[in-house]
Amino acid sequence: MKSVSISGSLRENVGKKDARAQRSQGMIPCVIYGGKDQKMFVVDERQFKNLLYTPEVRYAEVNIDGDVRKAIVQETQFHAITDKLMHVDFLEVVDGKPITIEIPLKIAGTSPGVLKGGLLKKRVRKLKVRGLLENIPEEVVSDISNLEINDMTKISDVHIDNLEIVDNPNKVIIQVIPTRGSAAAATEEGTEEEA
Repeated sequence: MKSVSISGSLRENVGKKDARAQRSQGMIPCVIYGGKDQKMFVVDERQFKNLLYTPEVRYAEVNIDGDVRKAIVQETQFHAITDKLMHVDFLEVVDGKPITIEIPLKIAGTSPGVLKGGLLKKRVRKLKVRGLLENIPEEVVSDISNLEINDMTKISDVHIDNLEIVDNPNKVIIQVIPTRGSAAAATEEGTEEEA
């Protein structure tokens, strides 16, 4: 998994009034916890571009006045009307301690069911996994080259070395559903075989 460097400085005053003033200057109030101590700090809003506004999953190397810590984004708060970033919570990554994070699901291969007129439905965009940071891949790839019409891939069909998938194992992630065209083609094939 790739990392993004984030530089911030400790917040001198903590409170709604100060947070509002910091946001007006383009600074985002943040907190980091889960390690040896909790720190409240501010970061220039532009630094979140490569961490939050990307389809890839990345961890942050947070530098707070010279104190560098590895962390993942635990929670973000956006303004309800303007959709502007308001606050970021970071969870510090401690060596040897597993973390839970969502990673993107990508599709590989060509489904024979789709070639016969079926429709490919991707039901899940990300999978929630648990493991050590060094074992977490940037994405999970699911091969669909064996999926016929009405076939599906469930979470229980996905295996990632050294990681535990913490979603419901019966959850469908990819499915090839029949369409009118595929049903008509199947009926024609059946009629030809009978003749």
